Amino acid sequence: MSTKNMKFETKVIHVGGEPDPTTGAIMPPIYQTSTYVQSSPGEHKGYEYTRSHNPTRTRLEENLASLENANHCLVTASGLSASTLIMHMLPKGSNIICGDDVYGGTYRLFSKVFPDIHNYTFVDTTNLKKLEEEIARLKPALVWLETPTNPLLKISDIKAISNLAKKTNALTVVDNTFMSPFFQNPLDLGADIVLHSVTKFINGHSDVVGGALMMNSKDIRDKLFFYQNAIGPAQSPFDSWLVLRGIKTLAVRMKAHQENAIKVAKFLEKHPKVERVIYPGLESHPQHKLAREQMKGFGGMITFFLKGEIAESRRFLENVKLFALAESLGGVESLVDHPAIMTHASIPKATREQLGIYDNLIRLSVGIEDVDDLIADLEMGFAKV
Repeated sequence: MSTKNMKFETKVIHVGGEPDPTTGAIMPPIYQTSTYVQSSPGEHKGYEYTRSHNPTRTRLEENLASLENANHCLVTASGLSASTLIMHMLPKGSNIICGDDVYGGTYRLFSKVFPDIHNYTFVDTTNLKKLEEEIARLKPALVWLETPTNPLLKISDIKAISNLAKKTNALTVVDNTFMSPFFQNPLDLGADIVLHSVTKFINGHSDVVGGALMMNSKDIRDKLFFYQNAIGPAQSPFDSWLVLRGIKTLAVRMKAHQENAIKVAKFLEKHPKVERVIYPGLESHPQHKLAREQMKGFGGMITFFLKGEIAESRRFLENVKLFALAESLGGVESLVDHPAIMTHASIPKATREQLGIYDNLIRLSVGIEDVDDLIADLEMGFAKV
């Protein structure tokens, strides 16, 4: 059967997961090797050195490309290393427009590591009129979107923005980590590159750090591969194998994450100690209509504002147990995060608060445990506030 004719639930198991042709092993082996024997100088079987290529990583790249309906995929050692490759690919002095509400590590990378190489302008990408004005003014090389954003879950119109970017020949990059390929496919909406922190929902078991870039253009792929090979942030064979193992359950996990998240979001919306809830699946979300149009589901991430200040937030966070207080997201276990202190601490306080990231903002990564237990755990935290 052609890969293009397979449904998502079939792709995650079978693309890149073909039985080992040598032994027939249903689970392909890990090619835990650094180098490969050549029959004559320059004559080999497609593999020379594992920094450049590795059969296990190739299988993962084939799988991920199929899930994002992409022609090509590169897997990296982390989500931030994937972002770094994109920055190296651009001509020095490029103008880059980035969404104003992004992962703290992305903000740090752009504002502290690359500001002497490129020029960054942070814009609310949900405001199409403002964004169009900035694209016309700056003529950027690249427009960087997170949608939904981290942590405010703002949703940008990928198709409309990709069309605006094309008017000035700008590339559009979409960080699709929060939705995973199961719920959103930005390339189908006109984006040029899709980025994932594979660490999160794609792997789903909180035991791997990794990144991935998917694209249709061979030219873009070749440029990114040059820098990946030259700089060296390729994912290890063992980590690639772990992701291949985790990805088999991506479809069933994402359904479970969403089912639990909707119930938790509705519980929070009615709770007397909650000021406001942000979840794309709620009709109260400002871009709920757009979410329904460009996403196949609403994911497992929820942001809410507790009634109170930092003291109340600390008491709540110290008294939940099933929701582990930890950075990251997307694992089968539920996590709770305080962005202002944890994942977004690298963003200056004034900038955070201008965006709406206050000390009473709590981010939940809703896992796949029994939802009644999760709600009881949250209630235990609220009882201490």
